[in-house]
Amino acid sequence: MQAVLNRRLLWVGGKGGVGKTTVAASLAVLAASRGKRVLVVSTDPAHSLGDVFDRALSDTPRRLLPNLDAMEIDPDIEVEAHLARVVKQMRRYAAPEMMQELERQMRLTRQSPGTQEAALLERLARLMIDDSAPYDLIIFDTAPTGHTLRLLTLPEAMAAWTDGLLAHNRKSAELGKVLDHLTPKRGRDVATPFDDPTTDPLDDLDERTRDVAKTLIERRRLFHQARRRIEDSKACSFLFVMTPERLPILETDRAVRALEDVHIPVAGILINRLIPVEADGDFLQARREQEASYLARIDQLFERLPRPTLPWLPTDVQGIDVLEMLAKKLEQQGF
Repeated sequence: MQAVLNRRLLWVGGKGGVGKTTVAASLAVLAASRGKRVLVVSTDPAHSLGDVFDRALSDTPRRLLPNLDAMEIDPDIEVEAHLARVVKQMRRYAAPEMMQELERQMRLTRQSPGTQEAALLERLARLMIDDSAPYDLIIFDTAPTGHTLRLLTLPEAMAAWTDGLLAHNRKSAELGKVLDHLTPKRGRDVATPFDDPTTDPLDDLDERTRDVAKTLIERRRLFHQARRRIEDSKACSFLFVMTPERLPILETDRAVRALEDVHIPVAGILINRLIPVEADGDFLQARREQEASYLARIDQLFERLPRPTLPWLPTDVQGIDVLEMLAKKLEQQGF
């Protein structure tokens, strides 16, 4: 499991309430203690990363320990920034009398289904491909399956959406030319030996159409690059956190299979909150017997994956001291 912390990207996810934020924070503390420059990022709108560290976090990285920064991405901030970019571009081409209505539509878009997720995915993609960031390891505290599968399919989805939009305006010869540049049949973000590097593929378009086309192409390139990072097992790892209970087992099994179906390897399953051996009493004995049956089921379902464990603690996890203690336990488990 130590290889997990040697990747550039680590996604820690699982069903709500299983302790994934605690595990992500503890792994960040462990990696930082080894001299790695670490950023741990929460993408959950109901943030708890700051609560676990017992520190106030915001949308920009805050230094918590030597080598360790943390941040909580605010989806609302991402939406505002995304819509501001759209409005800025529209101002260049829309008639002044149209701007009031366009801005009203943008205000309505803030509440549209999927708006937050789209903005969040763009921010995640930019974090993933930013090789200039001063970090050796970025840990995402999130449910990785949904985000990952969306990042994997976004380039094709954007191509289909773009093609449909442009096809609707085929009466415009210039927009038809954009369609030729963006269709999946062409579909290449990177120059090939058959492309002439001295020519601009958008050279025959007018300024307005060229600007629109460049925006669409750059956005598709962003998600293509992020997808390549996710698919690279040397750069990216996925760690699921679960408790030995029925519903987390079922959800984790579906999530692991979903990633494996698209050929994304999962590094392991961390089983959290095992009842300590020293815990006594009839109630805990009954729970321990049930736990044993679930652990047997976990071994059966995930035999192909490493399955480190963490004990159920007598207190809540809050503060650096507790996280450092958990980091030592994770190290004992092979991280």
